[in-house]
Amino acid sequence: MPQTHTDEGLQAALIIRRELPNTAVLVLSSYVQEDYAVELLGESAVGVGYLLKDRVADVERFIDSIRRVASGGSALDPEVVSQMLGRRRAAGLLDELTPREREVLVLMAEGRSNHAIAAELVITHRAVEKHVTSIFGKLNLSSTADDHRRVLAVRAFLNA
Repeated sequence: MPQTHTDEGLQAALIIRRELPNTAVLVLSSYVQEDYAVELLGESAVGVGYLLKDRVADVERFIDSIRRVASGGSALDPEVVSQMLGRRRAAGLLDELTPREREVLVLMAEGRSNHAIAAELVITHRAVEKHVTSIFGKLNLSSTADDHRRVLAVRAFLNA
């Protein structure tokens, strides 16, 4: 999108999500627009990414984000997640999470896989699985064929 210092790109992303819901959308923005990020995620974070332009210098990580979004995953810049969370304190069930579970949930919100979370936190894959299971339990997210608990956990986190 041309650099007009307005929100045309974000508006286009929202229109694409609304009119073509099966189309993956990866927004590259110069700044965080919380309202757009929340609206972009909407009902589902499937096939959605929101990254800051100045933080995509790591080409390998950027390509990983593109692939993740294209395959139906999500990719959120940590700053986007932080600002979305910073506007209000997590309440209710999220208060039950341990600091480590919160770290895992933040990385889940960034769209990271369990393997990537383990590498980032320097813990075992099994430890990540235990934390994720605990998060699901504390958020009362039981396993069903109709719901994706990982996405629901991230939505609860972002909406808190």
